[in-house]
Amino acid sequence: MTLNYFRSAGAAWAAGTALVVATAVLTAQQQTQLPPPTQRVAPPPDTTNTGKAVEEFTAKVKTYAALHQKIEAGLPKLPKEASPQQKDFNQRELGRLIKQARATAKQSDVLTPTMQAYVRQQLVKIFAGAEGAARLASVMDENPVGAKVGVNDRYPDSIPLSTMPPEVLQVLPKMPEELEYRFVGDNLVILDPHAHLIVDYMPAALPKGKKS
Repeated sequence: MTLNYFRSAGAAWAAGTALVVATAVLTAQQQTQLPPPTQRVAPPPDTTNTGKAVEEFTAKVKTYAALHQKIEAGLPKLPKEASPQQKDFNQRELGRLIKQARATAKQSDVLTPTMQAYVRQQLVKIFAGAEGAARLASVMDENPVGAKVGVNDRYPDSIPLSTMPPEVLQVLPKMPEELEYRFVGDNLVILDPHAHLIVDYMPAALPKGKKS
């Protein structure tokens, strides 16, 4: 009976040991087969909002151009040999009437915050590196630094128009004949050259540290 007892105990011990070993092996296999921890991957750039902003900007520019054309068509026609005084009066009258029609216009109505962010990204690329420094120098050569700008303000007659590098114009949405881009200090201005009127502007358009 004693011999049978020891035999039973030995068998139980062996079975228990085998179970422990099997459990350990299974656990090790499961750990080995576990998928690697998920790594956070940066989401792709959100081009949807940018695309919508550009479309919205283009639509607003076209709306302004239509307004300009409508008001200009109602003005007396200038003679072919119009004097400088006649041209100046016509320009100022056009600006006055457009300003009147856009009496509630404010900064960022046309250049929305999302559109401004997109424009800044493009300008950072344009003014980067040695070539960018040369482009900036051409912009700042006659740039009226310190001049104040405001929506519906007449572009000051005493301020020259700064040069716009073709590389800048290539990355920005194309303007209709009634509008153009200009830099005034570090502001990017949307100018109506026919009315000499500032339609909208975005401050701090030039990259930081690049203006001097």
